[in-house]
Amino acid sequence: QVQLVESGGGLVQAGGSLRLSCAASGGTFTKYAMGWFRRAPGKEREFVAATGRIGVNTFYADSVKGRFTISRDNVKNTVYLQMNSLKPEDTAVYYCAANVLPTTQADRYNYWGQGTQVTVSS
Repeated sequence: QVQLVESGGGLVQAGGSLRLSCAASGGTFTKYAMGWFRRAPGKEREFVAATGRIGVNTFYADSVKGRFTISRDNVKNTVYLQMNSLKPEDTAVYYCAANVLPTTQADRYNYWGQGTQVTVSS
């Protein structure tokens, strides 16, 4: 059983940056691909980014491509989401998730964190 804990959310002005972290425990981190998803108020959960087990392969939603970067540190059992040039429409609760293979489909992920709030003011 893998436990995931996100941190790093907060309030930032448009154009600013935040780095989210997701610390994993309770399992072998390198067995899992990792993904980030988000849910904005009144909207469906959506895929943001994913990376494979060693962090070489990365995948992004078109809405964040070029602004967000996913990375992982397999020594620290942590995955990161560096978010630059933030926009008000990036406001959401951000979740990390673990799965055997990287995928954009949320229902394929077996383990989820509790989420961290990101609010971008205009």
